[in-house]
Amino acid sequence: MDQPTAISANPPRILLFVIAIISSLVMLDSNVVAVALPSIARSLNADFSQVQWVITAYVLPFAALLLAAGSFGDRVGRRRSALIGLVIFGVSSLACGMATSPMMLNIARAVQGVGASLVLTASLALINHIYQGAERAKAFAFWGASLGIAITCGPIIGGIIASMFGWTWAFLINVPICTVLLVAAIKVIPESRDPDAKGLDYAGIVTFSSGLFLTTWAVIDGNALGWFSVPVLWRFFGGLLLLTLFVKVEMLQQRPMVDFAIFRSPHFIGTAFAMVGYAAGAQVMIFYLPLYLQNAFGFAPVIAGIAMLPFALPMFVVPRISAGSKLPPRALLGIGLAITTLANIGLALLSAAHSTYFEFALAMACAGIGAGMLNGETAKAVQGALPANRSGVASGIASTTRFTALLFSVSGLGALLISATVSRVVAMAPKLGIGEATAVSLAKSFAAGDLSSALEALPEAARAPVTATLHTAFEAGFSTAAFAAATAAFLCLVLTLRLMEKQIKYSNADPIEAVFVAGE
Repeated sequence: MDQPTAISANPPRILLFVIAIISSLVMLDSNVVAVALPSIARSLNADFSQVQWVITAYVLPFAALLLAAGSFGDRVGRRRSALIGLVIFGVSSLACGMATSPMMLNIARAVQGVGASLVLTASLALINHIYQGAERAKAFAFWGASLGIAITCGPIIGGIIASMFGWTWAFLINVPICTVLLVAAIKVIPESRDPDAKGLDYAGIVTFSSGLFLTTWAVIDGNALGWFSVPVLWRFFGGLLLLTLFVKVEMLQQRPMVDFAIFRSPHFIGTAFAMVGYAAGAQVMIFYLPLYLQNAFGFAPVIAGIAMLPFALPMFVVPRISAGSKLPPRALLGIGLAITTLANIGLALLSAAHSTYFEFALAMACAGIGAGMLNGETAKAVQGALPANRSGVASGIASTTRFTALLFSVSGLGALLISATVSRVVAMAPKLGIGEATAVSLAKSFAAGDLSSALEALPEAARAPVTATLHTAFEAGFSTAAFAAATAAFLCLVLTLRLMEKQIKYSNADPIEAVFVAGE
């Protein structure tokens, strides 16, 4: 086995830059694709559930394999894990760009999620391994700012690509980026691994991944099939059974993927709830705001990308400001969750009131401030839950918490949005002179961003009133989803403040069991 490369006391800046850019690629891809979703729907004739799977097919294996990816990086080497992830990500991006049907696209997206899980956990683990003390805090702040840049640029890049070159290039652009990053990683990133790492926990990987897939599948199809239908119920209970089995399997492992000892710490649980609040209340809006801007205001993809700036810019600026704050983590996370809660309430009220873009942009800016405060702080807080030699597992736990919450929030908010939209269009169907089945189809197509496909089968005289109804119904659906996001953020705010210590530091005294202790 290769020995870890020694790290100097002052690692070169180019090293942190390459690691941060590799990690930012995952976020950049999500943002670029989010703006292109309506274009994908029109090109592939996809309805809302199929468009939703473009996001879910990526996030599902990503979230399900993060723990395994962390363990894999600890065992084979974090740099090697990042390189493998970049290759998988680049090849699958090429497959996404060549897809000719929703099914082909979603399969390629799932493979892309596998590569992304390796890339992200390896990047976080490398930062945690290479940097110590105050330098580690600065490194995580730079990491958060880099993701902020990706979030800022992603919508604009996605809008330009979708408008000028076609949605396929939202994926094909990853191929040259991955190639450059591969060369850079080989040249500047040192190898590191956990010398005590054992073989992969295959039983844990299978039970967790399968359980997460079934429960997510149940949430996505709940509206279409009925929440108490047999297929949805067996997926839901089957998923819960597998997740319960995962816990049992892990407790029997000598060196499990998840060290359940950390869950004895109320502080850690409180930090995890902050991570959930960030994902379910703030990060989820990255996917639904571009759709709203195009559906509600009629923006073209490139304009929608630029219109995302009030949300995206604070996510770049705020982490740089909060990194120098002397406030304890509990206070920073509490403020971030409070701002996120209020911002989502604002988005919900403005959407229901058919606001102008300027009014809506103010609420978006507040949401971006909350998200910017939470992004780097949550990652930094959860990352410190395990000893440095298990930094791969630590990054796996942190990332799994975030992206599992994101996965369920994307699915759950999508279910609420489409349910509220469909119910309002169906209620207006008799006045519009259309049948219930037609109303449902129209609502789903419009929600996906494919208005032209939704209207082409209607008589010319019926299109104007149907279009107005679809706009009103979609705005009401988005309002419902935003209120749900605000509720999730508020609940996580309460739990975070109740469970987190006011002042903490991490103790490395015990190399086996990671604990948080009261500190200065």
